[in-house]
Amino acid sequence: MGAHADHPLLADYVSMTDVKLRSSLEVERGLFMAESYNVIERALDAGAQPRSFMMSEKWLEKFSPLFSRFPDVPVFVGTESELEASTGFHVHRGALASMQRPVGRSVDSVLEGARTVAVLENIVDHTNVGAMFRSAAALGVDAVLVTPSAADPLYRRAIRVSMGTVFQVPWARLESWPHGGVEILRAHGFDTLALALTENSRSLHDVDLSASRKVAFVLGTEGHGLTASTLRAVDESVIIPMSGGVDSLNVAAASAVVFWQREVCMRA
Repeated sequence: MGAHADHPLLADYVSMTDVKLRSSLEVERGLFMAESYNVIERALDAGAQPRSFMMSEKWLEKFSPLFSRFPDVPVFVGTESELEASTGFHVHRGALASMQRPVGRSVDSVLEGARTVAVLENIVDHTNVGAMFRSAAALGVDAVLVTPSAADPLYRRAIRVSMGTVFQVPWARLESWPHGGVEILRAHGFDTLALALTENSRSLHDVDLSASRKVAFVLGTEGHGLTASTLRAVDESVIIPMSGGVDSLNVAAASAVVFWQREVCMRA
């Protein structure tokens, strides 16, 4: 990268391990970062526009089918130590791509035509966000809504864990929650089902998840679960039957269970 050390687009790759800095910087600059061949390819196939690519020389041949589609987009090539010095971590998945962040979709647009929706309330762990998007894509969820305080689905770790399915499942960020958000879901005909351990929670096996019902699953933050205001606002609370003395699952694992159960009931 020596010849391009002063290129302004190289700034996209600086301090990539600083989550707080990157979370604000990427939104401000209107970009997101994709990592690895499969994720970059999925992003490009979904219509994402690259700003630049970065890789070591040994990966040029493998990634050529991707960056050759964009002959006017710069490809920064450097040694592994140069890449690590710039990004702050060892780029071991081949390459990075800085992409133009797409214009966010409206909540109404992603709910149009949907029958199964996931609402991620204050989920702040990017690994969980990515895993939940991957389960949503694999198990028939039509759209994902994230609350104002939830993590960015277009953060690098979330994209990587999702295997790029954040570009596949329509999603939008709610402006307010639960007030406002629950009303929008109801206006689109959805019943809101909270995953929560409450006295009135019903077993997932006893809940109507048939195709005749439009369902929005509401899943809460990793530490404290759903807020009291959300539990008051939703239509009903649901629990996953447990055994072995375990009372709950990680939120990403729980999402996969309920998405799968909904898919089974939809096909029945």
